[in-house]
Amino acid sequence: MDTLAVILEAPERLALRTLAMKPLEAADVLVEIHYSGVSTGTEKLLWTGRMPPFPGLGYPLVPGYESVGRIVDAGPEAASRIGDWVFVPGANCYQDARGLFGGTARRVIVPSARAMPVPEHLGESGVLCALAATALHAIKGGFARRESLPDLIIGHGVLGRLLARLTLALGGPAPTVWELNPARQQGAVGYNVIDPTTDERRDYHAIYDASGDAGLVDDLVMRLAKGGEIVLAGFYSERVSFAFPAAFMKEAHFRVAAEWQPGDLAETRALIECGRLDLKGLVTNRRPAGEACDAYPQAFTDPDCLKMVLDWSEC
Repeated sequence: MDTLAVILEAPERLALRTLAMKPLEAADVLVEIHYSGVSTGTEKLLWTGRMPPFPGLGYPLVPGYESVGRIVDAGPEAASRIGDWVFVPGANCYQDARGLFGGTARRVIVPSARAMPVPEHLGESGVLCALAATALHAIKGGFARRESLPDLIIGHGVLGRLLARLTLALGGPAPTVWELNPARQQGAVGYNVIDPTTDERRDYHAIYDASGDAGLVDDLVMRLAKGGEIVLAGFYSERVSFAFPAAFMKEAHFRVAAEWQPGDLAETRALIECGRLDLKGLVTNRRPAGEACDAYPQAFTDPDCLKMVLDWSEC
């Protein structure tokens, strides 16, 4: 069985071509992908060649871990799932390319357990389910602390917006969001987005960095209340370090937010279905998958592009 897939053959060298897939096994499902999201975090690092050493890293590779589509075939142990609309967090089903993360293709084969039901009415916004679950996972990791919900978020990209929306959805007070780009200061609902140079506050309890900028840590320490926490919620290609004396004086806590787990996706889905979490307005750009060679550079370089989605319907 073949599929049409986006392939990174080398840094900044992308193609769209046919790949042979591994056979469908008894507990596998075949998903016809309708939409794939382009990540401006890890996929940008793959594109630029700046991705730190990572299990399975190597070229050529099929990127992508934000795809939604319909199960159109399955092995005998998963046949009851045919027709389900699902989110696919990547695939490793290719014979001639690495699946890192493997979800950006017209059709993918995955174990049934990795094809997770999501509301079909979300349409292209369904690709955001993983990023929303990532944001929720970051917040939940601090629930043992007295002040765990973000009161300062760095960056008003998609992850920063989801952190802010989830803070409100979970009943927290409106956080402050820092954003230097005036174009990205727009679009906040229920919280404030400001230029950090105008912020004089020095007593934040929970600072969540969604920028991926490893050079900000010292500045963030100076904004903490004593005993406050900095959560590294982005993905960092550079070494993260900080000056010890200031962190010592603040008795600062540091936490790294890892990837989401299936339970996080289930909770995210519940928040969406009950209306407490809204994904509208986050997908700003969409292009046919056949234009992937132009879509990827735009997603990584256009400051007005919050989220790029590839539409596979014409392929």
